[in-house]
Amino acid sequence: MCGIVGIAAKKEFSSSFLLERLKRLEYRGYDSYGYYDTKNLEKFVGEVVVTGDNHTKLGVAHTRWATHGGVTVENAHPHVSCDGRIIIVHNGIIENFAELKKELIIQGHRFSSQTDSEVIAHYFESKLKHKDIKQVMVEFFRQAQGTFAVLVMIKGDEKLYALKKDSPMVLGLCKGMNMLASDIYAFSDLTDKAVFFENNEFAIITESSWKFFDKNGKAINKSIKKIEWENEEKERAKKKDYKHFMLKEIEDEPGVVKRMLFSMDNEQKQVFNKVIKLIKSSKKIVFAACGTSYHASLLGAYYLHQVGVEAQTLIASEFKHYANIDKDTLVIAISQSGETMDVIDALKYAQEKKARIISIVNVLYSSIQRMSELSINILAGQERAVPSTKAFVNQATLLLRICQELGYKVNLSNLADKIKALLEQKEDIKKLAEQIAESKDAYIIGRGLTYPVAREIALKIKETAYIHAEGMMGGELKHGTIALIEEGTPVISLVNINDPDIISNTKEVEARGAGVIMITNNPALRKEKNTVYIHTDNDGKFGILAAIAGQLITYYAADYLGRPIDKPRNLAKSVTVK
Repeated sequence: MCGIVGIAAKKEFSSSFLLERLKRLEYRGYDSYGYYDTKNLEKFVGEVVVTGDNHTKLGVAHTRWATHGGVTVENAHPHVSCDGRIIIVHNGIIENFAELKKELIIQGHRFSSQTDSEVIAHYFESKLKHKDIKQVMVEFFRQAQGTFAVLVMIKGDEKLYALKKDSPMVLGLCKGMNMLASDIYAFSDLTDKAVFFENNEFAIITESSWKFFDKNGKAINKSIKKIEWENEEKERAKKKDYKHFMLKEIEDEPGVVKRMLFSMDNEQKQVFNKVIKLIKSSKKIVFAACGTSYHASLLGAYYLHQVGVEAQTLIASEFKHYANIDKDTLVIAISQSGETMDVIDALKYAQEKKARIISIVNVLYSSIQRMSELSINILAGQERAVPSTKAFVNQATLLLRICQELGYKVNLSNLADKIKALLEQKEDIKKLAEQIAESKDAYIIGRGLTYPVAREIALKIKETAYIHAEGMMGGELKHGTIALIEEGTPVISLVNINDPDIISNTKEVEARGAGVIMITNNPALRKEKNTVYIHTDNDGKFGILAAIAGQLITYYAADYLGRPIDKPRNLAKSVTVK
C-alpha cells in the first residue's frame, strides 16, 4: 500500500522532481514520506510536500501506509544499514522479519525503527560483507517470507537494485532516465514504454540499461509494453474549481459511463464478446472482490440471477474459506487498482482449482489483469480521492451491460443523462446531508437490487465522514438492529418502485422516531419530506443512480464536518497488503 520511486538518470535531476514523482503515488499511502538522493536522507511525517533543490543522478523515495510501527519520522522510509552504506525502500510486509531481526541483532546490528522494512537494509549489509549483490538478492528471495517490492541503493554504486514478490513494481523507460515505481502513474506523463516485473524477479538498473533475473539469478528476457493512457489525463487530474477531488470525480461520472459503454461496442468489443461467451459456457460464476468493488459485484450477482445465471460473490480475503470452485467455474475478479492483495490471493487459489479467470479493472497492465485470461478496462480514469466513486459506477454499469447482453431488459443509452439529472439535485441533497453529519450513527436499508447499494453507501459514510454506518437488508431490521433506532436516528431508505416490503420497513423505523431520508424512483413518494427522487424505470439503473445519490450525501456530510475527504485517515487507495 506504500508508494515507491527510484530514478537513475543520465543528467542530474532535483529532489523536487523526485518528490513530484512520489506525489503522484500518494494515494498509495500518506502517513509519512522520505527520500535519499546520494547526499541527503530526508524523512517527514504527513503528506508529501514537493520541495528541495538538491541535485543528483540517482535517488529513491517512499510514501508510507503504516503496517509495522507507528507514524513517526523514525519509521518513515528510506531505511539505512548500520554502516550507512545500504539504503532501501520497501512496499509490502516481511512476515518473518522478527526471526531475521533476531539473527542480525546477535551479529551486532542496531535498529532504529519499529518497522519490518528496516530488516532489509541490515540483511543486505550483513550479506554484502562476503558475497556480491546478485548472490545476496538470490538469498533474500530464499529467506524472506511475505510480500515485497524493494529498491536498494549502495553508496558509491551508480545502480538501483529492485526485487519483486507479490507487490507491484514497474520500470518506466523515460527519456534520459529509467524510473522504477509502484505503478505506471509515477511516470505515465513522461513515457509510454514500460517493463513490468512478474513475481520472483529482480533487476539491476542504470540510467541507460536494465537487466532482469529470476529468483535463482538466471537472466531472463523482458518485453517492453506500450502504455495506453488517457490523453486528457493532465486535465482530468486537476481539481479545477472543486474543493475536493471526490466531488470532481462524482461529477465525472456521466462522461466516464458514456465512454465505457461506447468502448464495449467499439475498441473493447472483441474482448467483451469473449467474456459473454465464457459466461454462457460456465457452470457458475463466482466474483472475488473487496470493499467498494465487492458491493459492485453484489449488484452483478443480482443482475446475473435475473437472467438465470448461477452466481455468487465472495469477499476476497475469505475466498478460499467459502469458495467451491472447479474447472467449470468462472471466477471474475473486480479491482479498481488491479493490485489488491486479497484478490490476488483469491486468484491464486482459483488457479490451483483450475478455474478460469477474467477480471474487471481500472488500471492497465496491473497484476490482476496479467493473471486473467480476459480483462475488461472500466475506463473510469484515475481516481485521486481514496473513496471510490466513478470506478464503482463504471464497475456496476459494466456488469449491467454484460447482463443486458444475456437478456436483462434495460435501457443503458440514457444512463449518462440520468446521472446528469441527478447531479442537478446536489444542492437539495446537500441539505439532507447535514442530518447525517449531526449524528453518530446512521443506517441504510434496501432490498434486492438496493441491498448492495445500502452496503456501499454505509461504507462511504464510514470512510469519508467517520460516522458509524450500517447498510443492511430491510427485512433484517426486526432481527436485532431495530433496537438501536431511537428518536432522530438517521435511516436512509432505498425504495425501489413497486417494493411494498421496503416501504413497510421504512414505516417501522419512522414509528420509532427515525429521521428517514428516502432515495426512490417511486412517483407516489416524490413529494414526501426528505426525499431524493430519481426519475428512472425499474430496470436495474436505479441501483446505480441510488448509489450516486448516496455518494453526494456522503460527500456533503463529510464536508460539513470538515473531514479530509480525499485522504481519509488510516486508508490508502491501493491495498497491497493482506
